[in-house]
Amino acid sequence: MRLYHQMPLRALLLFSLISSQLCKICEIGKEQYFHINPLVSTIINSKYTEGVQAANILLSLRLVGIHNQSLDQRLIQQLQDSVARKGSDLTSGQLALITLALGACQNPNASFRYDPHLVIQLEKKFQAEIENMEAHEGNPLTNYYQFSTAVLALCLFNGTYSVTKVVQLLMPENKNYYFGGQFSVDTGAIAVLALNCMKKSVVNKQIQTDLTGINNYIQLLVKKILAEKKDNGLIGNTFSTGEAMQALFVSSNDYNEHGTVWNCQQTLDTVLKKVSQGAFSLPIAAAQVLPALLGKTYLDVNKDSSCVYDSGRFNVSTHEPLSKTPTDEISNISVHYSVKINETYSTTVTVKNGSVFLNVMEEAQKKNETLFGFTVTESSWGPYVTSVQGLRATNEDRSYWQLLSEDKPLSQGIGSYLVHDGENLEIRWSKY
Repeated sequence: MRLYHQMPLRALLLFSLISSQLCKICEIGKEQYFHINPLVSTIINSKYTEGVQAANILLSLRLVGIHNQSLDQRLIQQLQDSVARKGSDLTSGQLALITLALGACQNPNASFRYDPHLVIQLEKKFQAEIENMEAHEGNPLTNYYQFSTAVLALCLFNGTYSVTKVVQLLMPENKNYYFGGQFSVDTGAIAVLALNCMKKSVVNKQIQTDLTGINNYIQLLVKKILAEKKDNGLIGNTFSTGEAMQALFVSSNDYNEHGTVWNCQQTLDTVLKKVSQGAFSLPIAAAQVLPALLGKTYLDVNKDSSCVYDSGRFNVSTHEPLSKTPTDEISNISVHYSVKINETYSTTVTVKNGSVFLNVMEEAQKKNETLFGFTVTESSWGPYVTSVQGLRATNEDRSYWQLLSEDKPLSQGIGSYLVHDGENLEIRWSKY
């Protein structure tokens, strides 16, 4: 990293004192481990067809200390194959996640050793993000979740980047934290982890830079994250809460000093309730929430030390994950579906009870392909919409297809959101 500003001695001493304090972490006790067996079963029993999904799962398993030699080898091989096969086509966030997973908590008995060339590749991807933002009104090639993940990986694995430049780009009011005017909790959470990593690196390596901006941005981002806390303790939505917990674990001083109260236990209890209801049935969702439930964060990744493996404390047998709550026994339901671009195009379709949003779109497309035709692509989170009526969403113009029910945005995708009889669904052309 380059040297920019001189850090005042007072700031250095103050930070040393603050960083020595314990973070506020709530985690489930050993007597409660049975609560997370559904998450572990979902992860262990999933089919690892996507490189990024495999990276999320390997990272999660290593952070919480679950070791299964055959599973580890399979995941590692998939990630190595993904890098070899897709290399230049991987995005900055995908490569960063693979770097975190392969470099995390090395088992000293494993045949694989961390490849430092991954960081060199990531530096190039990261620089391309910077150049695109400079050329296209601050818009990254991907998004700020991926950009922040890349910062985090570069920081943890001693990559080269400009602290000053990154801090400028991660300012809390940056438009890239927002989607449709809504603050993205998981994006903000990863940025908080990245900023905390940079803060620690600045002090440990005695890099001459001013900590004031980093500290201020962490505080402001944490404030925005807590502003999205729901009455039941969830932060943002069910799936962003795990990463939000990680950010709050490492930033307790940043909100406690300002009198902000976070009931960590309430959040933990609500997430465990969601686990029991089968909310985390997707492997990637289970993998992202699991570390926080055991008090772990992505900052615990350390390429130079091994994890303490203790699979015996979890049920890692091949049980089927918990299913969602059974639906009513009505054979068919009627759903109102609309596409909104400049105008609104609507229809009513009949689908089987238990159908998802995607099934509604498929039925509408059969009725009128011109008005309701669409394309999708697969991801670790399931299918997502890339175009409707031939209009494609792109990062360049910050566009996406927003899913809504009763005019309220959905936190689930087209492949997982269960629709209901008489529901009003909409897919809307939007900018973030």
